[in-house]
Amino acid sequence: MKKLTFFAVLMAFLLILGACGNDSAEENKENSGSSDGATEETAEDSNAMTIEHELGEAVIEGTPENVVVFDYGILDTLDELEVDVAALPKATLPSYLEQYESDEYTNVGSLKEPDFEAIHALKPDVIFISARQASLYDQFAEIAPTVYIPIDEMNYVESFKENMNTVAEIFGKEDQMTQELEEIDSRIADIQEKTSATEEEALIVLGTQGKVSAFGPASRFGLIHDVFGLKPADEGIESSRHGQNITFEYILDTNPDLLYVIDRDAAIGEDSSVKQSFENDLVQKTNAYKNDEIHYLNAEYWYLSGGGLQSLKEMISEIEGSL
Repeated sequence: MKKLTFFAVLMAFLLILGACGNDSAEENKENSGSSDGATEETAEDSNAMTIEHELGEAVIEGTPENVVVFDYGILDTLDELEVDVAALPKATLPSYLEQYESDEYTNVGSLKEPDFEAIHALKPDVIFISARQASLYDQFAEIAPTVYIPIDEMNYVESFKENMNTVAEIFGKEDQMTQELEEIDSRIADIQEKTSATEEEALIVLGTQGKVSAFGPASRFGLIHDVFGLKPADEGIESSRHGQNITFEYILDTNPDLLYVIDRDAAIGEDSSVKQSFENDLVQKTNAYKNDEIHYLNAEYWYLSGGGLQSLKEMISEIEGSL
């Protein structure tokens, strides 16, 4: 009887040990699963953001703090969004962004000749470039994640909005950007309502160093026609980023009702004025001159920093004023 009792107790003890072992193994398995889950969750919750663009992709870790900007339109936008930048090319900096001439910001060359050594020393979190630097993309990308943000002149507003939303996503400014773009849409719609009610025809020209080029629809400044809705005085202007070379005789023959003039020399700081040579005897015979409809657009907005939040709003204001 005593032997039987001892045997029963021993078996019960062994059963308890087995159960404890199974529980321990199960707990270890669960803990192992939790560890794997935490790894997956960490990967999923990573702050890394991949921005795909025409020239490649940029993987940005978290919200960038050390920002290098090689496009004045994006600099204009970051300024409006109150996002700090570390460095930019200061040559030909638009006057309305003159605060960035301060020694607080590192000068990294010019728009077409970057100082790659200075950029590398900054160890930036992100670099923004546009069409002027496209051929140098690989050199930028070797230093830091580089976001290419050009303006598609054939689809200006869509391209502009895509760029703005990309910037807003990178810096967590989506709500502010939504409001900004809604305001711009509303103002464009107001202009389109006015231009749809007029038959006046417009010609856009850029003057530099005594030479004149014309721009039509689907060109660098074609949004005056394509977006704002003004009819072109010449439907046959070749689509080119640098415009079609023209003469003052051409302007007289075309005889626009509205003449928009962009002074490139003024934009890049040349000591000359297109206006002095522009309103000559031939131009004075046009409807635009006779009706006081020659409008000198701010070349900083149109030539240097187009595609920015501030610049586009100012461009809209100038067209509004001309109507």
